Amino acid sequence: MAIAVAGTVTLVAYRRLRLGAAGPSAVVHVVAASSNLPAGATLTEKDVTLVDWHSDMPPAGAFTKLDDVIGRPIINSVVTNELILSGKLAAEGSGIGLTTKIPAGMRATAVRSNEIVGVAGFLYPGSHVDVLATYNPPGSNAPVTTTVLQDVEVLTAGQTIEPDPQGKPQTVNVVTLLLSPDDSQKLLLISTQGTIQFVLRSGIDQKKEEVVPTRLDQLLPSAKPPVVVASGPKRAPQKIAPPSPQPPPAFVLEVIQGTQRSMEKF
Repeated sequence: MAIAVAGTVTLVAYRRLRLGAAGPSAVVHVVAASSNLPAGATLTEKDVTLVDWHSDMPPAGAFTKLDDVIGRPIINSVVTNELILSGKLAAEGSGIGLTTKIPAGMRATAVRSNEIVGVAGFLYPGSHVDVLATYNPPGSNAPVTTTVLQDVEVLTAGQTIEPDPQGKPQTVNVVTLLLSPDDSQKLLLISTQGTIQFVLRSGIDQKKEEVVPTRLDQLLPSAKPPVVVASGPKRAPQKIAPPSPQPPPAFVLEVIQGTQRSMEKF
C-alpha cells in the first residue's frame, strides 16, 4: 500500500511540474480588435492589440504580428477583443469601404428604389432577392412580367453596408446589388425598358427556378393575345379571288287542274 501511495503522489507531482514548466510556452499572442470597428474600416495601430491564446489550439487564419494587419480594411464589423482572422480582411490593395465587399470578377450595381421596389423597406445588406421586370415587348402593346435575375445579394441599402441589428425597415432611394458583369448589363438595360421589382427570398434558398414570363392575357381570359409582328423581308400582298356568284333562288308553283296536280319551277 505504501508503494502504491508513493507512486501516485510521485505521478501527480511529476505532471504538475511538467505543466508548470510548459506554462510559459503554452501561450501565444494573436491579433484582436481593441474596440468595436465597422465594416470597411482600415485598421490602424490603435484599432488592434495582442491577446493571449493557447498554443495547442491556434485559431486558423490568426495573425501574430500587428504589422501584418495594419493598413488593411475589414470586410465585416468586429467587436472588442474579437480575433482578426485572415477571412475578415480584404485583399491587399482592394481599396476601402464598399470595394472591400466586392469579390474578384463581380460588380456592385446600383438601381433606384422606393417603398414598393424595396419590399416595404425590408431590404438589408446581405439579403437575397429576385429581380422582376414589367415591360412591353417589341411589336406588342400587351405588358409582360418576367424574372430577369435570381438569388442576387444586396450589398447596400442606401448608404448602409451593415444590416440594422434590430431589423427596423428603412425606405431608401438606391439599392446596390452584387452582380456579374453580364447580369449588370441585363439589369441596367431592363431598367430603361419598364419597371423593376425586388422579390425577397430566403437566405438559405439558392435554387434557381425555370420561370415562364406572365402575359396579360393569362390573367384576363377575355383579353386578346398580343399581336407579334414577325421580323423579316416584306412580302408582296397576295391577290384574293372574288367569291363565285350564288345562283338565284328557284320559285315553285303548284298547278291544280281538276284531279291532276303538277309542280312548275321558274
